[in-house]
Amino acid sequence: MRVLYRNKSEQHELTVYDTKKLYGEKGQFRVLEFSNAAVQGAMDLDEPNRMVLEYPRAMVHLMERNDPEFNTVFVVGHGIGTLPTYLSDRQVKVAELDAEVVELSQTFFGYEGSPVLIGDGRELLGQEPAATYDYIIIDAFTATGTPEQFISSDFFAMVKDKLDSDGAVILNVFGRAGNDQLVNAIYTTLQAQFAYTRAFALPTETADEVQNRILMGSHHPIEFQVRQMAGFVEQEPEEGYIIVD
Repeated sequence: MRVLYRNKSEQHELTVYDTKKLYGEKGQFRVLEFSNAAVQGAMDLDEPNRMVLEYPRAMVHLMERNDPEFNTVFVVGHGIGTLPTYLSDRQVKVAELDAEVVELSQTFFGYEGSPVLIGDGRELLGQEPAATYDYIIIDAFTATGTPEQFISSDFFAMVKDKLDSDGAVILNVFGRAGNDQLVNAIYTTLQAQFAYTRAFALPTETADEVQNRILMGSHHPIEFQVRQMAGFVEQEPEEGYIIVD
C-alpha cells in the first residue's frame, strides 16, 4: 500500500492510497478510506470507468430495472463520485457535508461530474420542490455509521414527499450480516412510509461480519434480477422499532 494523502477533516479521518490488492482482487487500485478503515470508494487505475465495489453496481441495477426511463436523482454522500459519474447523462444533484471529500475526488480520482452541494444533505434535500425526483440515494457515513438524521420516520416522510409518483429511495447502510437491531429498525421505519420495500446483503461466512446492506423503498413493487445484483441477495430483516428524530 502506498499512501498518497492523509488528513483529519472536520468530519472524517481521510486516507487515499494505492494498493495492488483489494478484497482479494489483484490489480492497480486507488482507494478513499474514512475512519476505522471504512472504504468509501475505489477506482481501478487500469479501467477507471469500472465500478469496483459491489454495492453501487447493485444500486444501479435496481434503478435501471425499476424505472428504465429515470432522469432525476438526488444523491446524499459523494465519496469519490462513483454514482454521479455513472449517471452523468442524467439530472443529478449531489450533497456532501465534507468539502475536503469533494476536493479529494477531483484531485485523486478525476471526478468531473455534476457540481456538488456542500452542506447537510437533509437540509439541502428539504429545500427541493415536492414530487421532483425519480430516485433519492442515501450513501452517507460517519465513523459511527449512517447519520441518524437519514434514517428517521420524519426523514423518510420528507423523502416520500420529494419523490415523484414512480419514485423510490435506496439506502446503503452498514450492519452485521446476522440479526442487526439498527438495520431492523431502519427497515421497519422505511416500511412505515413506503408500500413496497426490499433489503439486500452480500453472503457472509459469519453473522458478526459488518457489511453493506442495501434497503429500498418504493411506491410500486420492486423488481430485480439476481444475476445483476453483483452478488447481493435478498434478505428479510426482522421487525424493529420506529426511529424518530
